[in-house]
Order: sequence, then structure tokens, then C-alpha cells
Amino acid sequence: MSADVHENGTSNGSQCPCRPKLRQASLILPKTGQRVRRRVTFGALPALANPNNNGLAGERTPLLGLRSAHKRPSETPRLLGEALWWLIRHAWAFAKSRTGKGIFKCSIAYLLGSLATFVPAIATILGQQDGKHMVATITVYFHPARSQGSMFEAMILATLAFAYAAFVGFTSMGISIVFGRVLDLIVLGHVIVLIILCGGGLGFVGWIKQRLGHPLVNISCSLTSLAIITLVTKEGAVQAAEYSDDKIVQVLKMIVMGVVVTSAVSFLIFPISARIDFRENLILLTDSLSELLVKTTQTFLIGSEEELKTPEYQEAIQRQKSLLASIENNLIEAKYEHYVAGTERQYRLEARLVDCMQRLAQNIGGLRSAATTQFLLLAQPGLGSSAEVPSETDAHMAHHRSLPAIYAASGNGDTEDAPDLPLQAPDGSLLTTSRVFEEFIDYLGPSMNSLAYTLREILDDLPFGPGPEYQVTVDAQYRSSLEDAMTLYGQSRQAALSKVYDPQEVNKQRSVDVDADFEEIAVSCGVFSYSLLDFAKEVKLYLEILDELKLEIEERPKGRTWDWLKVWRMFRKHRSASDYEGRSGSPGSEESGYFIDREAEAPMNARITSRLTFNNLETWNLGKKESHRYRLWKLLAIFRRDDTRFAIKVGAGAALYALPAFLPATRPTYQHFRGEWGLLSYMLVCSMTIGASNTTGSARFLGTCLGAFCAILAWVASNRNPYALAAIGWFMSLWTAYVIVALGKGPMGRFIMLAYNLIALYAYSLSVKDLEDDDDEGGISPIITEIAFHRVVAVLSGCLWGLIITRLIWPISARQKLKDGLSVLWLRMGLIWKRMPLECRLRGQTVNACMDLKEESHLHRFLDQLDGLRAAATSEISLRGPFPDAEYKSLLAITGSMLDAFHAMNVMILKDPRVSAGEAAILRSTTAERAHLCLRINHLFQVVASSIKLEYPLTDALPSIDHTRDRLLAKIFGFRKGEKARLIASDEDFALLYSYALVTGQLAKGIRDVGTELE
Repeated sequence: MSADVHENGTSNGSQCPCRPKLRQASLILPKTGQRVRRRVTFGALPALANPNNNGLAGERTPLLGLRSAHKRPSETPRLLGEALWWLIRHAWAFAKSRTGKGIFKCSIAYLLGSLATFVPAIATILGQQDGKHMVATITVYFHPARSQGSMFEAMILATLAFAYAAFVGFTSMGISIVFGRVLDLIVLGHVIVLIILCGGGLGFVGWIKQRLGHPLVNISCSLTSLAIITLVTKEGAVQAAEYSDDKIVQVLKMIVMGVVVTSAVSFLIFPISARIDFRENLILLTDSLSELLVKTTQTFLIGSEEELKTPEYQEAIQRQKSLLASIENNLIEAKYEHYVAGTERQYRLEARLVDCMQRLAQNIGGLRSAATTQFLLLAQPGLGSSAEVPSETDAHMAHHRSLPAIYAASGNGDTEDAPDLPLQAPDGSLLTTSRVFEEFIDYLGPSMNSLAYTLREILDDLPFGPGPEYQVTVDAQYRSSLEDAMTLYGQSRQAALSKVYDPQEVNKQRSVDVDADFEEIAVSCGVFSYSLLDFAKEVKLYLEILDELKLEIEERPKGRTWDWLKVWRMFRKHRSASDYEGRSGSPGSEESGYFIDREAEAPMNARITSRLTFNNLETWNLGKKESHRYRLWKLLAIFRRDDTRFAIKVGAGAALYALPAFLPATRPTYQHFRGEWGLLSYMLVCSMTIGASNTTGSARFLGTCLGAFCAILAWVASNRNPYALAAIGWFMSLWTAYVIVALGKGPMGRFIMLAYNLIALYAYSLSVKDLEDDDDEGGISPIITEIAFHRVVAVLSGCLWGLIITRLIWPISARQKLKDGLSVLWLRMGLIWKRMPLECRLRGQTVNACMDLKEESHLHRFLDQLDGLRAAATSEISLRGPFPDAEYKSLLAITGSMLDAFHAMNVMILKDPRVSAGEAAILRSTTAERAHLCLRINHLFQVVASSIKLEYPLTDALPSIDHTRDRLLAKIFGFRKGEKARLIASDEDFALLYSYALVTGQLAKGIRDVGTELE
């Protein structure tokens, strides 16, 4: 979008024909700092043009389409040629794209990894064994189509995976030797190894996988499981009570070889830098925020909701959220690149930039909330009217009641030139809500428009220049221009509010409903003006950080540092810098109150449930025996956590499945049918919930069957020729890399290639006498169908065993857990309001004593977990019918919007912990009304939580928040009438309570929407 400033009021951007021209206003030109008085217009978004026709498609395309154009038989070859040429051009364009390059890198890495099986010189390094295909498998799991920072992280995780597997392997051999050779209790030694090391070791892997939930961590856990299963159950050293480090060394060689190949391809062929990705996405995010700022401000000023409902605006919101998530991921990956390059300080400054962008996005949300409140109020027929849901006709009339007072066909007055508008019409009747909004916007609109213009011009030029250098581009004049614009805006806003709250009008006697409606209009406009000013302050901070970043990049005063290598600093109690640096109140800073304790790390569901159930247990008159029982109950709390139970049942299932490998009678069968791959499939299938296990199990089995079928075809077509097998394997890696990289279905693509490697590459190793047991499955003449059959049977048995364990031992239904989780979340949200968030400011307590911010972080994370449960619940089969996915998705979206309102409240509380005299007076005068409002919100949260938990419909006579909130608004309006307000209270003192009122309005709407969905 482009902005134009005209002396004569003309505009290059298109406007609605019914929209009058904007009044002139004073504004600051960012590049020069000059204060001018002009008319500001923002042009419309350019139409999306097709680059192939340059906007001339309408001139040259037949009206009935190409298919209806006349074609002669002689034109058929020409059309086929054009279609072929079109296909070639698009294929070449895809090959040159980032996705196409990533797929090509994956295929090259796999081809190099498969050479460990096909080239005798490389195969000799790995020794005589049947697992050389593991090198190729590692190149698929740790694929090179990732950034350099992600590759560094993959190297670290692969090293940790091998270290843990080696520890379990050496410990198992040591215990087996001690009990078998020294104590002559080999059976007891096997029992200890099976239960503690095999079951416990794999159970811990499952716990780590579930606890962290990171894609690279999941891959590393799969690699660790494969290594442990191979060392403990397959090789036989543990069973024979012998010490052998040959297999461990072979596994180390294969891991090193696979990681080196993948890293070399990633770093040398079309390298991807997370630092460059971060800057590219930051440019796009800044432009997106600029676009949303202008659109939201325009929408608020004209009083029309249609702009917020357009697909373009909704796409801009989704694009902003997607870009914000992308730069957070880019920052994590860029951290490793900065640490390797010795530019840790640059990383910390970029982390502050991300923190600043998050707050800018939150301020955009505040602007949007204030605008939405205005539209709801415009649907009301007049001040003091009942707050009923408007009909379609009323809403249509409200839409066409634009705000003409802020526009004039000709006008040269600024805020001080605006006419006075009384709250009553000349005939004495009350003005409509739209008319009162016109009065507010008439005073505040020009200054809002001017500040938005200045902010937009600054953001459009930030933060980096064109690639590939992406140098920081920040003009030194921007900061002073922005400060002048903020000063001008503050003066205009103060003058506007003094006119809006004219004592002659404010002191008139009116009903409580009229006062409440008037104050609610003031809340909407006030919050919008505060949020716009906060946005400007964050942009100012954005400029300051960019100045520091520019200095660090160009001059680097402290040079390159590798402080992360100074491990002794990790033991210091107070570190000089944190991994995520920011201002007071930002996540991760000590000033913000984020203190991680053991209870905070516990799963939220279990923690809150225990608090609700035993909140006042210590006040009961318990006997001594019961008190000891309660202490024991608390000590065993860890075993009631879902993640602990999950680890225990994963370990128990793994130990039972591995039991045949330790029994002499069943070990040959275990080896013949490759039970180690069944046990690995079991580890991959086991998930926290039944639905997630069903999803993974089906993908694992289908991928294995498809990979086995492709392996049989490749073996038959190649006739054991290593060159042909390598070429077919390269083609296999191409399309499976497309599944992994382009389609984003990583597990399916990995399962296909794993099965292909286990069959085709294993059969080739068997044919060249590269195994200790050459007679297995055909010996030097492999029976490919038998090999494939054994792998499919092993995988199927592992998948079935995983589903059985998931359903029989502490089964967790995603449906039930989602329902219980929503109930617990709503109860917790209600308890937060029961504590009365603003009372801590009056009592002089810390903010966290009343509004625990680490709870807010856990609430958001818990909501993300519930969304994952919703996705898993769709895979669960129930006799009650299909899962109502759309309804639960709507409930989670409504809950997320209410949590965003919670966050907006937290931001306002944290902004300045100190309480001014005027703010304290306002809070004291509204104590009773706020107490009633908080209790009402808490009560309604308990009602909806009980309804979804008990599956009982809501009552038809629920108490309303609106009337209690109206009394609070009327009390605020009444406080303004008093002499005390004019003496000690300033405009800024009302900011917190205005935000509080806006948040409660959003919660009231959210709870009504939840009730509608539950019905």
C-alpha cells in the first residue's frame, strides 16, 4: 500500500464514492522532520496482476475460455507442443525454487550415503555387518534441506543420541558380565538388563520425545532407539555375557559418516542461512504490520466493519501470524549460526527485535479489538438503549451510518478547529451512538491519521536493504521525527479529550445507562488511541535496536566472541546475558517474573486438578494416620502425571516385546523375523493418546508396505547391479524427498525410505557376502520376497503391539482429554479473575502476586496442547459417532481470543508497576464494581467448564456480565464528574481501567460464544 500527501486534497488512491474527503491535519514528515499541515490519504492495495499477461488477459482471452476457441485438426500438434513447453518451463521453475533445490540436495545426500553399501572400499571401513544401510537412512532422517543452524542442531542431537545409546549398551554388557561370569546368575542379569536398561532406557527415550515434542528431537529419539535395540537385543553380546565394542564402534562410524555426508551437502550445495531467512521474513513482517496498521486505523475512523471482513484483511492477519512464527523459528536456528561465527551479541539484538515485533503485533490486536467494540456499539440505536443483538436490518443501517463529522468537503481546521457537539440533539432527544462516536472521532481522528501516516512511512523503509547483503537501513532522522509526531499526537489527544469531556455536558444529569454507554464509547476510542501511541513507542524502540544492530554489524566494538565455549560461566549464579534478552516484562528476563520451578514444569492438567481437589486439605481436621497417608500421596504425585505414566507403559511394552531376544528358545525366531525392526516400529507408534497412535501406526504400516513394494521392483529391475540399484535409489529419494520437504509429510517419507533400505540395500549386502550369517534369507542368493515379508511382518507386529499397549495400559483418549482440558483451562481462567487483577496495585504487592505471568505462558502452551489433542481425536474411533471437530475448533479459537485478552490485560499491568495518585483514586472508587464484575466472570467460567465436563446443557437464565460492566462504566463516568478527578487524575490514569473495561467486554462476548457452541 502507498500513502500520498496532497496540498489540494487530491489522491492517487481510490476511495469509496460515498466517502467524503478527509480534513486536513498537522503531521510530521519522517525523512525531514518537517511539520506540515496537509490532507492525508492512503491509497488502496494494488490489484493482483498476472505476470504472464501484464494485465491484458481481458483483452486477449476469449469470452468463453480457451476450450471454446476454434481449433483445427492441424493445430493439435502445436497445442501439444505448447503444453509440453509449458510443463518444461514450470518444472524448471520448480527446480530453481528453494523447495526444488532442497529436494535435489536430499537426493544427492542419499546417493552418497548409499555408497557405504555399494562401494567396497567404503563398506570395508564399516566392517562386516548387515546395517550399512543405516548411513543412507541417516541422510534421510537428518536431511540437508535445512538451514546451517538447523544442521548444527542436528549434529548436537545426533551426538547426544549416540552417547546415550553407547551408555545403555556398555552398561548392559557390564551388568551381564558381572552377573553371568562373576556371580553365575546370568538369568538375573538378563532380567535386570531387560527391565531397567532395555525397558527403562527406551521408556526414558519415549518420555524425552513426548516432553520436548521437537521434530529433530523425535528423529534423534528414533536413532537412539534403533541403536539401543540393536546393541541390546540383536548383537548377542549381552545375551552371551561378553564384552564387545565392535558394534558400538560400527554404529559410531555410521552415524559420523551419515552426518558428515548430510552436513557437507547442506553447507556446500545451495547453502541456506537462517540469518538471511530471518532478515527476509523480518522485512515481510514489518511490511505486513504497516499494512495492518493503516487498514485498521482507516476502518476505525470511517466506522465501517466491512474492511475488517474482507478476504484481503483476513489474509493479512494470517500472513502476519505465519511470519511471526517463521521468524521465531529462524531465530532459534540462527542462534547456532551466530554462536559458531562468534556473533552472540548480534543474536541477542535480533532476539530483542523479535520481542519487539511480538509487542507490535499485540498492539495491532489491541487496535483491532477497539475497532470491533466500536462496530458493536454502532449497531445500538441510541445511548441508554438495551444491549440486544441487532437484527440484520439494524446492522445494515449501522454500517451505512458512517462518521461524516471527521470529513469535510473543504476544511482547514485541526483539532482545535473542530465544532463542539453536545450529547443531545436540538430537540432534547438523546443522540445515537453513531453521533457520539462522530464527536470523539472528530476530535481524535485527524491526529490518529497523522501519526499513522508517520509510522507507516517509517515502517515501509525498515529494517534491511535488498539482498544478498541485507544491510540495516535506518535513517538517523526517523527517531527525532517519530518523537515529534508522538508529542504532537499527545497534545492533540489531550486537547480532544478536554473538549469531549466538557464540564457543561459531563455534569448534566442522565441515567446510568446513558453514562455507561457514553463511557463505553470513550473506552473504545481511548483504548484505540492508547494502543496507537503504544505502537509508536514500540516503533521507537524498534529504531533504537536497529541502531545498535547496525553498529554491531558494521563496527563490532567487542569483536568476535565465543563466550559459549567458556563453560565455567554456566556455573555462575548470575549470568550477564540471557539467551532471550529483552526489556522488563519480556519473556525470559528476570525482571518479568518468569521463574521456572519444578511445579511450573509439570503438566498443567494434573497440576491444576490437584490444586482444585486438595486446595484446602490442610485445613481439615485430619488424624495423624491420615496425615501420613496424605504425605505419601504427595510423594507419589509424579506417578500420576501423564508423561510419567506414558514413559512407564512404553518401557513395559518394550521390555515385553524384547523378552524373546533373551530366551534361548525364542531368540532364533526373533532374529529370523527381524524382531528389532518390530521393536523400533513399536517405539515409533507409541504416542500419548490413542488417536495419535492410530495416526502414526497407519502411516508406519502403509509406508512400510509401499517401501517394500518399491524395493522388490528395484531388486528385480536392477538384477543385483549396484549401479542400477544406486540409480533407482536416487530416483526413490527424489520423490520421497518431495513428500518430506514439499508436502511436509516427514514420517511417511521416512518410513518409505527406511523400508526400502531395509530390503533393497540389505539384500545387496547379503549378496556380496557382507554378513556374518550368509545363509540367512537366501544367503548369497537373497530371496527378496522373503526379506520383504519378514520386514512387513515385523513392522505390523510392532504397530499392533503399540496400539495394544496404548489402549490397555493407562489408555488416554484424546477426546476425553480434550474435554477435560478445556474444562480445566476455563476453571483456571476463572480463578485468575477471582483474584481481582487490579487489586494488587492498590495493596502494593508485586504484579505476579495477583496476575501470575508464568501462568499465562502455561495457559497458552496448554491451549496449543489442546489443539494437538483435537487433531489426534479425529483419528479415534468411537461408537458415539464421529468427532465434532468443527465445534471443538471453534471453542479453541474462542478460548484463544479470550487468552489474547488476558495477555492484553497483563501488558497493561506490567507497563508501569507504580501507581499514580490519580490511578489509585480511580481504582478505589471502583472497587465494589470491579469485585462484582470479577466474581461474575469467574462464575460464568465455572458454569461453562461444568457444562462441558458433565455434558449437561447450559441453563437458560445465565447471569449477564453486561449489566455489571455497565455499572463499572457508569462509575468511571461519575468519577470524571467529580472535582477530585480534575485535581489529581490525568488522561493517562484512565488508560489501565479503559483496557480493563475493554477486556471484560471481550470476555463477555467470548463466554456468550462459548455458550452458543455448547448448546
